[in-house]
Amino acid sequence: MSNDVEKSALPLTLVHSNPWEALRKFTAARIALGRSGASLPTDEVMRFGMAHAQARDAVHQPFNSEELEPELHALGLQTLRVDSAAADRTTYLCRPDLGRKLSASSREFLQQRHGEPADLLLVVADGLSSKAVHRQAVPLITALLPYLRQLEIKLGPVVLAHQSRVALGDDIAEVMKARAVAILIGERPGLSSPDSLGIYMTWGPHTRRLESERNCISNVRPEGLDYPQAAFKLAWLLEQAFHRRLSGVNLKDESDNPALHGKIRPLDHGGDVLNHRI
Repeated sequence: MSNDVEKSALPLTLVHSNPWEALRKFTAARIALGRSGASLPTDEVMRFGMAHAQARDAVHQPFNSEELEPELHALGLQTLRVDSAAADRTTYLCRPDLGRKLSASSREFLQQRHGEPADLLLVVADGLSSKAVHRQAVPLITALLPYLRQLEIKLGPVVLAHQSRVALGDDIAEVMKARAVAILIGERPGLSSPDSLGIYMTWGPHTRRLESERNCISNVRPEGLDYPQAAFKLAWLLEQAFHRRLSGVNLKDESDNPALHGKIRPLDHGGDVLNHRI
């Protein structure tokens, strides 16, 4: 009888913590969730449901390009709006091939434009997360512009593309006869990152380019690769692409090695080049 009383006096622990719990402050990844019996704690199950809903919403949220245009115009940039051959979101999700090429009307619209071909086209595309584009595209472009001026790269109009896959950037740039293209596109949402932006840069873009002929910079967002770092990486790749006339697997990203910096160096917050001892 005394043993039963002593056992009932012990505190009842429903949730058992994970020994890795201290590491959670370093990452948004789903680690050290603990357990309740053989299951996850209720609050973690609810957080998972919320994260899954946010990821799903990011995929289906419409891309309102009209909201971005005033911000881009304020930076002194012209804008154009185009659509892929995917007529709506359902078609886009079911037919990735249609998201890789322009609609007939958008192709005709771009072909009728008269003007000198640009060195670089920036394409802002919804991809699989328009939320990422709305949050990250303008701050990234703002951070990139000083580098483009330093490199004397002639920038064409910013093309806002709807229902877009990565390869649509090559189709747009081929029609507009640009020497290079960088498409800023919403990445597939993760359970901890529904607003992650990806950048794909192609030298000599055309519709027959392979995935291996593009350079990718991923996870652009304040919680991942921040705007100054992403802008510098893209500028470094552009400098090398224009110098070496290539992109993709033959152009390794070595922007983190100061000994290999050419004209392009990281900028401080005031827009000045940081000094490096090389």
